[in-house]
Amino acid sequence: MPYLPTFIAPQRFTDPAAALAQARQIYDSGINHLRQAMQRYVAGDELPGHVRACYPFVRVQTHTVTRQSSSESARLSYGFVAGPGRFETTLTRPDLYARYYLEQFTLLLVNHGVELEVGTSNQPIPVHFSFGDNDHVEGSLSAERRQRMRDVFDLPDLNAMDDGIANGTFEPRAGEPEPLSLFTAPRVDYSLQRLRHYTGTAPEHFQNFVLFTNYQFYIDEFIALGHATMADPASQYQAFVEPGNVVTLKLGSDTDFGTKLGSDPNFPGKPPARLPQMPAYHLVRPDGSGITMVNIGVGPANAKTMTDHIAVLRPHAWVMLGHCAGLRNTQQLGDYVLAHAYVREDHVLDEELPLWVPIPALAEIQVALESAVSEVTQLKGAALKSIMRTGTVASTDNRNWELLPDNGPQRRFSQSRAVALDMESATIAANGFRFRVPYGTLLCVSDKPLHGEIKLPGMANHFYRERVDQHLRIGIRALELLREEGVNQLHSRKLRSFAEVAFQ
Repeated sequence: MPYLPTFIAPQRFTDPAAALAQARQIYDSGINHLRQAMQRYVAGDELPGHVRACYPFVRVQTHTVTRQSSSESARLSYGFVAGPGRFETTLTRPDLYARYYLEQFTLLLVNHGVELEVGTSNQPIPVHFSFGDNDHVEGSLSAERRQRMRDVFDLPDLNAMDDGIANGTFEPRAGEPEPLSLFTAPRVDYSLQRLRHYTGTAPEHFQNFVLFTNYQFYIDEFIALGHATMADPASQYQAFVEPGNVVTLKLGSDTDFGTKLGSDPNFPGKPPARLPQMPAYHLVRPDGSGITMVNIGVGPANAKTMTDHIAVLRPHAWVMLGHCAGLRNTQQLGDYVLAHAYVREDHVLDEELPLWVPIPALAEIQVALESAVSEVTQLKGAALKSIMRTGTVASTDNRNWELLPDNGPQRRFSQSRAVALDMESATIAANGFRFRVPYGTLLCVSDKPLHGEIKLPGMANHFYRERVDQHLRIGIRALELLREEGVNQLHSRKLRSFAEVAFQ
């Protein structure tokens, strides 16, 4: 017999804040129930049945394709359902997603003029996803008690976490509602746990504008810039967060934001004994519109892993800054490449996103990146074109493609008109397309293997000193330009399918 928390009856709302409060009440009740039961289980108690708590859901039902939109909301590419029917999604972490959920709820009410129903779903919360950041129970359990956990609690179910909705392959069963969101609550929780593991920072610190890099040199510069920014009382950023959730507040900060961070019992964090696999760093603004930078390391597998998980945070944009091989003889070491097309020989997304799907360049991102290059380098016109080339970037999963005897990759890259080659950019762009996250790529030529200019220690050190700081400042400025232009322009219909989910 299930051992359940106190039942909270579903209710209908026309006030988005009240709907969010109901979702939070259901979620908090379920999480507290699971945590208390786990504490008793660890202490050796016999529980009165199979412990279960379920996620809250939000549901909307419409009877017409007509939208009751204001002129402002009508311009958005999200916030409305595709047509008549019943639409539903499970919700998690209403504390973390409060601002996001409130916007989505508000738009549904504005666009459709119907009530939102919020209640308890039948989707169990896996007990692993109820643990707090500092809960470590496995060391306190005997092998026999650990084995029995699956009989007492609900464990993660991979069938509830696939990406069928995002991939466009999900087909609801007869009588089942259509989805409201790209991600179910268990899928979100899974990624939030993975983000902690891979990046060494809590999901709460991630910002809505993200830079990816494949070199630690960029991170070193970002750290130096982050600390310099915190020493500037006039900075627009309020905190800098490093792995271990180490928080540095802006000098003289006495804002509500600083007070809130300071009240965290884990403040100001503790540096880890060793860096995580893909460390993340955050220049934080109170509204979440700051900049996160992640060192994904080398290779498309890492690029896919990190973007798979950051996507659940629904960022406004992500941009790849890294090094590449220049494929044209006219390029010089240190030149920039602004990708406007991608050749995908990375293979890690072949099952989720077929190769026949084009990955288009996004005008808003392209303009911001080119403007940032011009602004930082102080070059325009022909002079700007002499150090930045726009063209196709090829990404491969074979780091030693040059050594293949049949010359096949070189021939394909030539036929595709590629001007640069790396191992991550096409993956990041393709996953941005798949998850409806605006994306872009600005690379820096670090070698020219087809023309005898391979990386040598002296050349590399000079290159890194000369270019990394400038390249990073360009990336940061591009994201700031996008923020200044307004994020609603980023979320355009070109990334959304015929029958799209309502949530951004």
